[in-house]
Amino acid sequence: MPQVIGVPKETAAGEKRVATVPEVVEKLIKLGFSVKVESGAGDPANCSDESYRAAGAQIVEGAAKLWAESDIVFKVCVPTAEEAGLMHEGQTLITFIWPAQNPELMQQLAARKVTVLAIDALPRMLSRAQKMDALTSQAGVAGYRAVIEAANAFGRFFNGQITAAGKVQPAKVFIAGAGVAGLAAIGTAASLGAIVRANDTRAEVADQVVSLGGEFVKVDFEEEGGGGGGYAKVMSEGFQQAQREMYAKQAREVDIIITTALIPGKPAPRLITAEMVKSMKPGSVIVDMAAERGGNCELTEPGKSVVKHGVTIVGYTDLASRLAKQSSTLYATNLFRLTEELCKTKDGVINVNMEDDAIRGLTVVKEGAITWPPPPLKLPAPPAAKPAMPAKAPKHGEASAPASATRTAVMFGIAALAFWFVGANAPAAFLGHFTVFVLAVFVGYMVVWNVTPALHTPLMSVTNAISSIIAIGALVQIAPPIMGGAVARPESWIHWLAWVGIALTAVNMFGGFAVTQRMLEMFRK
Repeated sequence: MPQVIGVPKETAAGEKRVATVPEVVEKLIKLGFSVKVESGAGDPANCSDESYRAAGAQIVEGAAKLWAESDIVFKVCVPTAEEAGLMHEGQTLITFIWPAQNPELMQQLAARKVTVLAIDALPRMLSRAQKMDALTSQAGVAGYRAVIEAANAFGRFFNGQITAAGKVQPAKVFIAGAGVAGLAAIGTAASLGAIVRANDTRAEVADQVVSLGGEFVKVDFEEEGGGGGGYAKVMSEGFQQAQREMYAKQAREVDIIITTALIPGKPAPRLITAEMVKSMKPGSVIVDMAAERGGNCELTEPGKSVVKHGVTIVGYTDLASRLAKQSSTLYATNLFRLTEELCKTKDGVINVNMEDDAIRGLTVVKEGAITWPPPPLKLPAPPAAKPAMPAKAPKHGEASAPASATRTAVMFGIAALAFWFVGANAPAAFLGHFTVFVLAVFVGYMVVWNVTPALHTPLMSVTNAISSIIAIGALVQIAPPIMGGAVARPESWIHWLAWVGIALTAVNMFGGFAVTQRMLEMFRK
């Protein structure tokens, strides 16, 4: 019998998101499930009860009835103790749990003999898990919203302008942390015209920062900051001291600071001290995206926007919820992709397969038994290095000198003899043409074969110039100059060969310029 997916109304203060949207309800029904939504659950995200009904969902009055009638419950926020008490044996809950931070809730859920899939526990290093990664989708929304909040509090343009009333300097934005949220903030601030700088302990993100229009500010201390799973690790005291010095310098120079630094299972690292805040220009803004975990700024007040030392410090903990429609749609899509993995038979019944690495990592409670933390992932072993080829021993009687050097000397000797023979026996007029031919071959070889293969197509513009030399030579043969009052006409075979040369070089020249023009168009907006 098909299972029922229930979507209750979120009870957390100020939470506007909903766990699924009407567009995704239709897809869940196609997988064989029935969907029930608590009345009013989608109203804060502009998803009315009527739109859910039109998509095929059933509207249920009251949370208690919804929880009682659902086999699977989709939620956004961590369930409260009251909501956990509404669960019944055999039920499955899919939501954010943060099992390390909520041990008592884990015990309560296990006592209800339910199965819990924590969307925040997804093994993010698995490439096929990206479609289910709600942390990434919500962080992207939060990073975008952080820039919007900063712009609202800043009170000036982000981009520079020159008007009749005067010149407006562009805003300078510094972003601490270039994870998903940080990169979203970099792209948004750069698109608004600000001068964007960013820093991260992971050196590999520098190219991503630059590609989004930002400048990567490096700490003057060498230490790798990758902590696995896409997160940063706790750095050494030496690195942290150098990092604080860099942050202090940026605080004095920039107008806006957006902090995103978080380490799983630990309080947010303190990056911006009170002294740094005092050093900032009046009217500056700090948006602390880590406020929910204590904040990256020493003066942050979680959930509030305050002004201290003339600097506005935004510590909102609901940035993703402030774009409820967008974040709900992305989150609902993440849960739908997870449901596809749980219901590959498309019969409306999920199978929590503990042999699947992604599902095993998500599952923190299985039928009343706590299964968190999961075992280490079985990552594929790196390919074995190919054994080095043994050096070829010289054969008996073979000279010990490298064969290549000997071969080169012999070839030069033969070439010298050939040139001497031609010079001693060929007519004087031939020698001039022959010399030009040899030099042309040499120049062509050096121009084409010494260029990286990836650049051969752009090289067409250069080879067109070489082709023009051939065309000029052919034209000279077709219409030779008047010599001694008489027109010296070439032999017929030379005449026709010159025409063929002109035709071929014309194709190469015009074709080369056409291809080059098409390549240039690819890089024009």
